[in-house]
Amino acid sequence: RLTESGLSMVDWHLVKEMKPPRTQQEWEAEFQKYQKFPEFKILNHDMTLAEFKFIWYMEYSHRMWGRVVGLAYILPAAYFWRRGWLSRPLKGCVLALCGLVCFQGLLGWYMVKSGLEEKPDSYDIPRVSQYRLAAHLGSALVLYSASLWTGLSLLLPRHKLPETHQLLRLRQYAHGTTALIFLTALSGAFVAGLDAGLVYNSFPKMGERWIPDDLLAFSPVLRNIFENPTTVQFDHRILGIASVTAVTALYLFSRKIPLPRRTRMAVTSLLAVACMQVGLGISTLLLYVPTPLAATHQSGSLALLSMALWLMSELRRVPK
Repeated sequence: RLTESGLSMVDWHLVKEMKPPRTQQEWEAEFQKYQKFPEFKILNHDMTLAEFKFIWYMEYSHRMWGRVVGLAYILPAAYFWRRGWLSRPLKGCVLALCGLVCFQGLLGWYMVKSGLEEKPDSYDIPRVSQYRLAAHLGSALVLYSASLWTGLSLLLPRHKLPETHQLLRLRQYAHGTTALIFLTALSGAFVAGLDAGLVYNSFPKMGERWIPDDLLAFSPVLRNIFENPTTVQFDHRILGIASVTAVTALYLFSRKIPLPRRTRMAVTSLLAVACMQVGLGISTLLLYVPTPLAATHQSGSLALLSMALWLMSELRRVPK
């Protein structure tokens, strides 16, 4: 998304597209297909074949990486299943994750199609639907979170923590903080989809104001939350600040409770990554969203979610 290469491959074939163009004739044919769609006509009408190859290979790498992820999951899972190494509950989990892997690929193509559609009398920069982009990212986050949670459940033995009132509250706070971190990461898809990071490049104020004038410019009001770039950036800021505040409060509350060393490490790591993520977010905004820094900020959101899931895993109940 950051390199504006997502619409360079204009069709989708599960097997056929795994072989990239090789000859000059094949590259020209692929370029001609791209020229029939709005992104070339409106935005890239002066693009050269060499420039097209760059964005094409960016998208090709993304799609091939998705296939590698799918195979890296499905093939070992089938082997373990056949060897009888999976319990009944784990078989259900494996099937659900397998379904998510396949769904993620289909959702990706459904997202790309929204950016290839001709819109009569429209001269806006062609882009994929921010709703479909958020759905694609959300599906990826769910898939990742479920995979990580399953792995942690299998690899890390549960602590036998005394079920005190304070521990129950800490567990509830950890669940709520993880949900807030997930929502913040998901809101980043709307920021990316609408290029909302380029609207107000100042912090902590947005321009000269704490609350910008065009925050509710669209009608009906609900549209602003998902379609107004100013509101989308404002919401992402608020969610980011709320997330780091929640993580800090969680850390301070955890200091009052005797916790195992590994659990203490998880809480401290969560706070450290949250502070790093805030710094990355502000830097990305102030520097007008440079691609390497923006990609690092996106990766930071996944690292933060991972730390939150690790902490949740550490605080799990021991089954009776």
